[in-house]
Amino acid sequence: MSTAVKNIEEAQARVLELRGLIDRANRQYYVLDHPEITDAEYDALFRELVELETQYPELVTPDSPTQRVGGPPSDAFAKVTHRTPMLSLANAFEREEVREFDQRVRRTLGNVKLEYVTELKIDGLAMSLLYEDGRYRIGATRGDGYVGEDVTPNVKTIPSVPLSVTIPPEFPTTFEVRGEVYMPKRSFQRLNTELAAEGKPLFANPRNAAAGAVRQLDPRITARRRLDTFMYALDPAGGARSQAQILLRLAEMGFHVNENRRVHGDIDAVIAFLDEWQEKRHDLDYEIDGIVIKVNDLAQQDELGFVSRSPRWALAFKFPPEQAETVVEDIKVYVGRTGAITPVAWLAPVQIGGVTVGRATLHNEDEVARKDVRPADHVIIQRAGDVIPEVVRVLKEKRPASSRPWHMPKKCPECGTDLVREPGEAATRCINPICPAQVLEHLRHFVGALDIEGFGYATLQQLIDRKLVKDPSDLYHLSKAQLLSLEGFADKSAQNLLDRIEASKPTTLLRFLVALGIGHVGWTMAGLLAEHFGSIDRLQQASVEELKSIGGVGPTVAEEVHEYFQRPESRRLIERLLEAGIDIKQPERREGPLSGKTLVLTGSLSSMTRGQAEERIKALGGMVGSAVTKKTDYLVVGADPGSKLEKAQRLKVPILDEAAFLELIGR
Repeated sequence: MSTAVKNIEEAQARVLELRGLIDRANRQYYVLDHPEITDAEYDALFRELVELETQYPELVTPDSPTQRVGGPPSDAFAKVTHRTPMLSLANAFEREEVREFDQRVRRTLGNVKLEYVTELKIDGLAMSLLYEDGRYRIGATRGDGYVGEDVTPNVKTIPSVPLSVTIPPEFPTTFEVRGEVYMPKRSFQRLNTELAAEGKPLFANPRNAAAGAVRQLDPRITARRRLDTFMYALDPAGGARSQAQILLRLAEMGFHVNENRRVHGDIDAVIAFLDEWQEKRHDLDYEIDGIVIKVNDLAQQDELGFVSRSPRWALAFKFPPEQAETVVEDIKVYVGRTGAITPVAWLAPVQIGGVTVGRATLHNEDEVARKDVRPADHVIIQRAGDVIPEVVRVLKEKRPASSRPWHMPKKCPECGTDLVREPGEAATRCINPICPAQVLEHLRHFVGALDIEGFGYATLQQLIDRKLVKDPSDLYHLSKAQLLSLEGFADKSAQNLLDRIEASKPTTLLRFLVALGIGHVGWTMAGLLAEHFGSIDRLQQASVEELKSIGGVGPTVAEEVHEYFQRPESRRLIERLLEAGIDIKQPERREGPLSGKTLVLTGSLSSMTRGQAEERIKALGGMVGSAVTKKTDYLVVGADPGSKLEKAQRLKVPILDEAAFLELIGR
């Protein structure tokens, strides 16, 4: 359920807050492979945002997380436009929602024979494999659903990916296989053991370890991570008439297909399968977080079609979070990159689903007070998706008589500065810009954004402790002798790190803006700013009004960005980084008849895929928007348009049918 709002002003404030939280979660999950919140928390935030945007459609903007499918592709890799979009599935959390899905399917299809296929929902990284003439050609991540990252050499190192397959004569010469890349539990445990021995940060779960391995710049590192795959989709189907036949065909062609699947004649059998695997999942050597339910017949799938983000013929049932009882031994606070203070419960270690848990986030001071969590309390904790657990509730009947409420400390635990909580904010902050903890987190964020591998917690902390690095610009002045003075470095590892630092100097404005760590500026917002201004100099000179004029940039973000660039310390940092050799490459500007025009697409085109249409618009100098606003120049309408058509009519945005669009782009 969404937070109760009384009017559009309150809704707008909550929407901005939710987008910030979701953007941060997406960045931590998809880009940094370092999640901070549970899947259950993320799903709740996303659902609330969808509800508010449905209630107030005028608040939908192009940069809203609801307008895209997945995380942004990394600029470190070439881009691959998917033949057909890699959409995500709608989620269900209760068995009654599964029955409602069945009812919707039957209402659409009528009185026909209906079968479902159930497959284990692998907790991995979605992957697309393109084959030509039976040979592996391209491996690509899902990215934003339409454009992914080209990770062809990395995927080639995975033993279960066939480099060539035997196909029947009538089979299409070019076809695409989709599935999940995952890390087996045994590989995950081995990897974390090796990282611990090297004093490096551990991965939170196998999914993020797999994502990190696939997105390595060096395929040899990917090969050492011992990844595996399960494939489940084939495009085109090559004569198969059902999802079950596709799975059989994939297995016959030599792809790794999960054997724990089943065809069902009714929804009761589907629910029995859910019950079975909710109990059996811990016996597997890989992580699953639910069950995928698909209509078996491909013709029926076509008839059911799609909504904006997901197919109507499939559903992902997510297993509920696992819970356990333990004792809060202490509540300690940690200082983040922006100075935000996060209380964390230190727990008596407890097993949940085969994993030992010793920490649980408490988010902020208000959350601690709302749940009334205190040291020595018996609590119920839960985790979903094997990420950071949370305290669900306190067992107050077990609370000792000597218990006293917990309060946020008055001073920063790292630097002793008085902590501040601004009116209207949930976060308590340390406002000391040179607080050691903030410096550490800022450095971690910077090296992550610029993809400088090799700077773990231990290395950065040593550099700070020895006063070799005070801000990110100092990283570019490190010498081999200084690195060799640190624990864990030999000649070769020191030189490798220096080489990676040097390789990070040529970068894009998008990456540079993300690396600066400006409040409310994640990958999506940085992309909007980079696209509009084109250079750091122009952006530094922008007024609040100019920032607000950009589609998708609201007043809060505009104020934050403007304030950041007005601070002398921000300008000094940027100047030092540029003097140290950071070279912000200017994007290639495509000029053409659509230069300066923004087009939005809705519905399906018969003459080309959405990806092809978007590429054509960009090739002619235009921009592709994800939502209709007053600044949209044209709405291109295909078959089965969505709500964008109604909004365009209301805003009097020019509307092009497919024939007019083809004429506009010269086809």
